[in-house]
Amino acid sequence: MRASLLQIDVNADESVAARRRRVADLVRDQAGVDLVVLPELWTTGAFAYEEFGAQAEPLEGPTHEAMAKAASDAGVWLHAGSIPERAASEDGSGSEAPLYNTSLVYSPAGELVAAYRKIHRFGFDKGEAVLMGAGTELVTVRLPETVLGVATCYDLRFPELFRGLVDAGAQTFVVPAGWPERRRSHWTLLAQARAVENQAYVLACGTAGTHAGVPQAGHSIVVDPWGEVLAEAGSGEEILTVDFDPARVATTREQFPALKDRLLGLETPRR
Repeated sequence: MRASLLQIDVNADESVAARRRRVADLVRDQAGVDLVVLPELWTTGAFAYEEFGAQAEPLEGPTHEAMAKAASDAGVWLHAGSIPERAASEDGSGSEAPLYNTSLVYSPAGELVAAYRKIHRFGFDKGEAVLMGAGTELVTVRLPETVLGVATCYDLRFPELFRGLVDAGAQTFVVPAGWPERRRSHWTLLAQARAVENQAYVLACGTAGTHAGVPQAGHSIVVDPWGEVLAEAGSGEEILTVDFDPARVATTREQFPALKDRLLGLETPRR
């Protein structure tokens, strides 16, 4: 497979509408690639908390329309990063409805095939942690070549989520993020750890630029099932394209069958 991670610079001087159009064009430019991945909350910026409510949109809002069309035009599988989603209220009006940090995945036909509401919200009782609702469901997406397991940014710190995705069949983890520069070493370390312990690929796509005064790490990264870094971006806006072999997941798990020795977290521990 060939994947392109689009490390988008989220700049406050660029309007959301303009960035949406620009990113859609970047996706179209990836025609011939199998999978395109965008970062977390690239429309607003992951730390621009004051913009979440104003820029929130329904699941099938303007970002959905732009990304569905771009995926179809390019003929690619597209993980369109995440948006601040305004869920429908009980009366259908949209008023006082909860917000979610929601990832969108599209088929090469432009069909929305999956939406994942981020489970672990960052902020320690402020910011995203209080402004956004928590998702409750693990999400996988079956591609012809591999099964994607979907996670978002802060989720990377919670290995049990990735174990659950492995149990659901995931072979390649896709992790959009808005990770801060001051903890960039954790970003690289955790991406490699999730790959090694689950014997899976990790495609982790971050943002560039500065969100509400918080410099972003960039350094999008692709890690193979042995924890080897196949490709890594720099700190600015960049398109990171890499070829990888999904069959290596099964080979790795056969050659070094550590997952078969799991005892904890299983309904019936093996002896």
